[in-house]
Amino acid sequence: MDPLPFRDPGLPVEDRVTDLLGRLTDEEKVALLHQHQPAVPRLGLAAFHTGMEALHGVAWLGPATVFPQAVGLASSWDLDLVRRVGEAVGVEARGFHHRDPVAHGLNVWAPVVNPLRDPRWGRNEEGYSEDPTLTAAMGTAYATGLRGDHPRYLRTAPTLKHFLGYNNEDDRCVTSSDLRPRVLHEYELPCFRGPIEAGAAVAVMPSYNLVNGRPAHLSPLIGQELRTWAPDGLAIVSDAYAPSNVAGLQAYLATQAEGHAALLDAGLDSFTDQDADPTLMIESVTTAIKDGLLDRSAVDRAVGNVLALRFRLGEFDPPDDNPYASITSDVIGTHGGLALEAARQAVVLLRNASALPLARGTKLAVIGTHADTLFEDWYSGTLPYQVTVRSALEEFASVTYAEGVDRIALRTADGRYLGVRGGVVGLGERSLFDRFDWGDGVWTLRDVGSRRYLGVGEDGALVATATTPSGWDVRELFEPRLTDGGVVLRNTVCGADDPATVQGDLSLDSTPFEIERVVDGIAAAAEAASRADTAVLVLGNDPHINGRETQDRTTLRLPSLDLVRAVREANPNTVLVLVSSYPYALDGEEEHLPGIVWTAHGGQEQGRAVAEALYGVFSPSGKLTQTWYRSDDDLPDIFDYDIIRAGGTYLYFTGEPLFPFGHGLSYTTFEYSDLTWVDGVATVSVTNTGDVAGAEVVQLYSSALDSRVRQPVRKLQSFHRVHLAPGEAAVVGLRADQLWHWDVVTGRRVVEAGRYELLVGASSRDIRSRLVVDVAGETIAPRVGVLPAPDFDDCDGVRLVDDEVVFTREGAWISFEDVTPGPRSAPPGTRISVDGTSLVLTAEAAGVRVREVR
Repeated sequence: MDPLPFRDPGLPVEDRVTDLLGRLTDEEKVALLHQHQPAVPRLGLAAFHTGMEALHGVAWLGPATVFPQAVGLASSWDLDLVRRVGEAVGVEARGFHHRDPVAHGLNVWAPVVNPLRDPRWGRNEEGYSEDPTLTAAMGTAYATGLRGDHPRYLRTAPTLKHFLGYNNEDDRCVTSSDLRPRVLHEYELPCFRGPIEAGAAVAVMPSYNLVNGRPAHLSPLIGQELRTWAPDGLAIVSDAYAPSNVAGLQAYLATQAEGHAALLDAGLDSFTDQDADPTLMIESVTTAIKDGLLDRSAVDRAVGNVLALRFRLGEFDPPDDNPYASITSDVIGTHGGLALEAARQAVVLLRNASALPLARGTKLAVIGTHADTLFEDWYSGTLPYQVTVRSALEEFASVTYAEGVDRIALRTADGRYLGVRGGVVGLGERSLFDRFDWGDGVWTLRDVGSRRYLGVGEDGALVATATTPSGWDVRELFEPRLTDGGVVLRNTVCGADDPATVQGDLSLDSTPFEIERVVDGIAAAAEAASRADTAVLVLGNDPHINGRETQDRTTLRLPSLDLVRAVREANPNTVLVLVSSYPYALDGEEEHLPGIVWTAHGGQEQGRAVAEALYGVFSPSGKLTQTWYRSDDDLPDIFDYDIIRAGGTYLYFTGEPLFPFGHGLSYTTFEYSDLTWVDGVATVSVTNTGDVAGAEVVQLYSSALDSRVRQPVRKLQSFHRVHLAPGEAAVVGLRADQLWHWDVVTGRRVVEAGRYELLVGASSRDIRSRLVVDVAGETIAPRVGVLPAPDFDDCDGVRLVDDEVVFTREGAWISFEDVTPGPRSAPPGTRISVDGTSLVLTAEAAGVRVREVR
């Protein structure tokens, strides 16, 4: 018997989807809207679900190759490397799918392409860069690897996260990100457009927040922008529990039926909600259809978009047709060599006053919380093996180790001690605990005997069972509170009504402990440093604590600066290695340290990569993808998304950074010469003038000298990574195709005619060659007539709500530049005053018309 048309590989995907949709009942279609699509046995459809976490390795499914965090991968500025990492992750995702085709779906939720506007963002580790050009390039490379290059089949189906304007965790489901047109089109949208236009990403996940007062899941930009870029269609999958937020936490619509109807009309295709329970979704969509709130065609479109992914993944075709179907679970965890290569390229040499590379045979004091521990993050796979900095350095030198933390005992007022036996915590025989102070007033406590962390079980009892702090709710965190009787340790997941208990009856919240310090961690570290030739101090963050999903950082300041100061005072030859998910501020300590190295959490091979970099096995070539600021004072409010007005990121920041965007040193030197410009391409000669081989990331920036609007101080145009032997030279070509800005007069991208300065160098501040060129672009006419209020050039005290400006207080204002003078108009640049919530045009500005907002 001939197969049903939807099973015919020779037909176009669109025809196969249409045929299958025609065979499904209305009830079956509605059920297929959920993340967990049920099987349809009568048609031979298996169960399917969207979502496998694959940010820097396959996560949550057990041991798998773990690569550096996304911000670390991007620090390589190596698009081929990032593509190969994406390919390896896609191959391992196929391996897990082979192991369990139903539980391990092939719609992968990666990469994250939100620009890293504010380094305090709790999810900083998930993104690539504060620059949209670099973010788009990295996202395209990683998604290309995940997707594969077969003309018909997908290795996996990559999903970009999270659309749109998502860069804060505090109150993320109810806060609104204000994106006026220039910020939207110049900064946010390009990050998504690149991977979608390239056909690398085939799905997008909207974000939890609102944008201009409207839930991101209801954004008209899904249809107006995203889908217009996709060459082969695009699926839109929701973030977890976000659909029910529309009529829930966000209270944007009154009922779930209205909310679900609006979501489908806006373009959502798959509801990730209520975990595996589709009841709320089915009832809401069914009610919406019955009440006339939703047309069934919207359901067909949504189901069809996800079915199209299933067809492209080869689910309904003979396995022999699909080259990816032959991948088995044998591939899982087999990419250790690539993990090491990626970890090496993620190392960034921030400062080197002739301290590095280290000489072999020296006595080292290896100190710090990150010296002998590798950290996983929320979206990390389980490390198949671990190479720590300490173990790797022991292959090069004699090592003395100190963790640099206090070792304490906890005694109650009546003389009893907190003790651990077999994971059970009680009062009795004394146990010792290593105390980790992570800043922001939180500690973790590790039992010395079992090396398990104190935490709270589901029943509220104090236990010591965790090998590391982890989980969505980190149950191993304590907030110390000083009282007259000692220190009270409040567990952060327990409320006042359900405090943690010891032995089932003693409330931890009301039990003060006297802290007996058995080992002074800082003193021990300083002592070890004083007896070594060189101290290597390895510090950073735990990705599950403080800055993480659901929690932004409150400060850039490195928490353990007292330890840094004590160690470098004990041994001036101290090298600081920072292992972190984000930039730090060092409060001037950088001036006293002869060597500083940074890397993101780098996976299973992190320690080997760091040790080899310190000893010059390779010359570090990583470059920062974010500005490192000197203090919190350099940053705008974390909720202010208008980087143009607020002076955010390297694009508009005019202060002096600690380390600038694009910065990264080497053990060799590079000379730049002969910068030329022909037909939109800059060429420059780069020569390795040092004694060792090394890679340089050549960066091209531009500055518009004659623009009618405020443009970036400098803007990355393109970059090229080149590896050169000593004395070797190469001519590097760099395209300058990002000279455009969003013109609010015409509502499109425009390259203005005028002079542009091209700047080539080793970072955004380390410019080696400059050239001013005349660009024959467009002449932008001054604005005239009605001026849409969101197109302002500057403002104070306003919010954007559904494309309207709302004035939040008396004295708030918006201003417009370059407005055509008329018979009764003011000159260009006149400020338009406002009173309350109505625009009141001053007498001098009577000829400048704006849309009135009430």
